[in-house]
Amino acid sequence: MYVDSKGPAVFQTTRWTVVLEAAQQDSASGQAALAALYQTYRYPIYAFIRRSGHLPDEAADITQDFFARLLEKNWLASITREGGRFRSLLLTAVKHFLLNARDYARTQKRGGGQPLLSINDESPERRYQAEPVERVTPELLFERRWALQILEKVLERLRQEYDRTEKADLFQELKIFLSGSAGAVSHAEIAAKYEISVSAVGVAVHRLRRRYGELLRQEIARTVNDPQEVDEEIRHLIALLGN
Repeated sequence: MYVDSKGPAVFQTTRWTVVLEAAQQDSASGQAALAALYQTYRYPIYAFIRRSGHLPDEAADITQDFFARLLEKNWLASITREGGRFRSLLLTAVKHFLLNARDYARTQKRGGGQPLLSINDESPERRYQAEPVERVTPELLFERRWALQILEKVLERLRQEYDRTEKADLFQELKIFLSGSAGAVSHAEIAAKYEISVSAVGVAVHRLRRRYGELLRQEIARTVNDPQEVDEEIRHLIALLGN
């Protein structure tokens, strides 16, 4: 995985801004913000619950009920930036919800059994079955899934940028250089395929990595309260995925 820890950070729309916007549930922007949070944290929460010992159907119900409870009580309206990192507050809330889950009717899925928010997402259990078999703690699994969700979002944003410039095929060729495992593909092979110079491929890879680093910093910036925490969070993300 390539991570550029330098480059400009963009803080105009922080994750905390998204959280505060999501608290405005009746507005269109609030619904969009809530959908973004749901998409980012739904699977990490599901994985945490599964690793805590719950069966697939039960974990799915608890995850659904947690978000339903979050909406019902509008919990997002009660939290502040000063409370700490949002994912830490969310994990604490999930733990508390699990302790009290028996007090809720989990067998009756809110919303008629339909997802609370419509997103294009694969079965969380299918993803969970692909998790490494080593017994990491539920908390560490939650953190790792959060980190991977961030990287997936960055890669998707980068792909969309290349799509808009009609370079989608080139992106598919170059993205392997982001992982540091591009030994099977050389610059010369790509240059020959696209009838460009080897040096041009080198420049394209450099630009890809630089833009990837910029987008990563933007995404990380959206998860913290203080811009000075970005580098610390990137180091934390690298450590999570390096274990």
